[in-house]
Amino acid sequence: MDSSTTPKTARRALALLRERVKAVDSEYDAGNPEGSDLAIRGPNGDLQVVNQDRMVIRFAGDSGDGMQLAGNRFTDAAANFGNDLATLPTFPAEIRAPAGTLPGVSSFQLQIADWDILTPGDRPGVLVAMNPAALKVHLKDLRDDGILIINEEAFDERNLYKAGFEISPLEDDTLSGFDVHRVPMETLTKEAVKGSGVSGRAVLRSKNFLALGLLLWMFGRDTKVTAEWVKKKFGRIEPVMNANLAALKAGYNYGITTESFARQIEVRPAALPPGTYTNVNGNSALSWGLVAASQLSGLPLFYASYPITPASEILHELVRRRNFGVKTFQAEDEIAAAGAALGAAFTGCLAVTGTSGPGLSLKGETISLAMITELPMIIVDVQRGGPSTGLPTKPEQADLFLAVWGRHGESPLPVVAASSASDAFEVTIEAARIALKYMTPVILLSDGYIATGSEPWRLPDIESLPKLEVPYANGPNAGDKFLPYLRNLQTMARPWAIPGMPGLEHRIGGLEKEEATGNVSYDSDNHQLMTDIRAWKVANIANDIPEVEVDDPDGADLLVLSWGSTYSAVKAGVGNARKKGAKVAYARIRYLSPFAPNMQTVLSSYETVLIPEMNNGQLSRMIKAEFVRPVVSYNKVEGVPFTSGEIADKIMEITGR
Repeated sequence: MDSSTTPKTARRALALLRERVKAVDSEYDAGNPEGSDLAIRGPNGDLQVVNQDRMVIRFAGDSGDGMQLAGNRFTDAAANFGNDLATLPTFPAEIRAPAGTLPGVSSFQLQIADWDILTPGDRPGVLVAMNPAALKVHLKDLRDDGILIINEEAFDERNLYKAGFEISPLEDDTLSGFDVHRVPMETLTKEAVKGSGVSGRAVLRSKNFLALGLLLWMFGRDTKVTAEWVKKKFGRIEPVMNANLAALKAGYNYGITTESFARQIEVRPAALPPGTYTNVNGNSALSWGLVAASQLSGLPLFYASYPITPASEILHELVRRRNFGVKTFQAEDEIAAAGAALGAAFTGCLAVTGTSGPGLSLKGETISLAMITELPMIIVDVQRGGPSTGLPTKPEQADLFLAVWGRHGESPLPVVAASSASDAFEVTIEAARIALKYMTPVILLSDGYIATGSEPWRLPDIESLPKLEVPYANGPNAGDKFLPYLRNLQTMARPWAIPGMPGLEHRIGGLEKEEATGNVSYDSDNHQLMTDIRAWKVANIANDIPEVEVDDPDGADLLVLSWGSTYSAVKAGVGNARKKGAKVAYARIRYLSPFAPNMQTVLSSYETVLIPEMNNGQLSRMIKAEFVRPVVSYNKVEGVPFTSGEIADKIMEITGR
């Protein structure tokens, strides 16, 4: 860009950068260690450092602006620094929504803190808006005193029109009450990437790294972690690597040199229990749980799926774990994926198929076949907004009825639910334990909030993980005959006979089987017996799962229940309500079918039971039907998770405070 056509603010910023770039190069290359002189001093030596115990940050822009990448890289920098954190990525439903439009806005929110937090925060204190559409969608959420960083050069007539602004919000009082920083990101990026080898329209693809560098400066974070990631990720494409590194440096230097940013925000490391931590999202933790279950059981892991948002990342992660003997299969459709997994279960694998709501519907017939053949199999459902294609990139909990009852005939199955990214690891191992011990398919529920949200996870002690026993058939179990449905009287599980084992040949299929022999039977009494046995087997699992634990320090009259991803907001909301004087108890439900054995006792101990759900009250209806117990159902089907503030407000309303 010719200097004569460069906006005045951009020219002034460039002049400052050129003056200071040599002085800061050595600091940048050294990783900009905490406490360095340049890292705590602005151009006039008047930098303020503001201490906060937590901060919510949101990156927002067009779906092509790289907000997810910028958010993830800031997350890694915060995790490396030692903050506790939780994230909430939000994606457009379209693969490539029209640029600059409201439906095309992508965002990434995270909360960092110096204490153990549960949620990605309710309202951001810092908002990065890369274009007018991002500002329009997210400004309503920014705190009244929040910091707003705007890519001012995106606010041209065309983008303002597409976002529905008649007058530029930079020119009226729309942004009054906020700490506004107008940054010429496009000019700064173009200047920074000169000589990198990137040219044409591609030069602006690095502006997300410029914004990231600026945020790293604002929070006093080391750029070294991000720079190393860029080199590893783009090392084979040297021009792209150079452009991203240059933009990152330029954003960081802009924070140092510009008077507008004469304040840093300090969020100290969190005092977390000692151990080795890594940053995980729910899909990664679930995948690692499957690998762990394979190792703990000694069974080869077979995972079959058809690509579907937001479950696809499980397949991507497991493909990388071939060193553990993992076999993955991308099928041509959901039905084929379920059939392949069932075939793998028959041959002695730890068999898993993953999907989201529409795919779970398509897999229904095969899941019923797995149930009647009594083969161990895990069905992962990463729930999303529905029905049909619905809101494929938004979280929902509306598949509960489908998971518990959504099959033809009498087909009871165990159903468990993960409640957070780190919890997904443990729940996955538990799903495998139940499937193997009781020779049954198990449905494991996650959702888009858990799947894509991340948090620090302390790696478990490998020795503490449970060994998973496998109920193999040892040989003929009735004289010289093998009876494939002669059951273990404690679990009612049949033996697992692997094809190719001499003397263990048996019939398998969807027709009703005669008890013990497995022969095809059309006898009405036998069908009643087999139906009752399969139902009792699943119901009996209630005696082999932990009791519901209730957190009730004050003897409350109100109990709040959470299941799945409502856990974080509900637990945080309960804590906030207690600080305001409310007496309230809390319990998390991990087992949805069957319920824990003390569920009746827990429910009858409280005058009022509140159940928040991201559906229209499915668990509430199950509780009412199972225990004939009235509950207060608090529902939200907006494609966004509950906030802790919403939960706290509902508790205060019920308790009359």
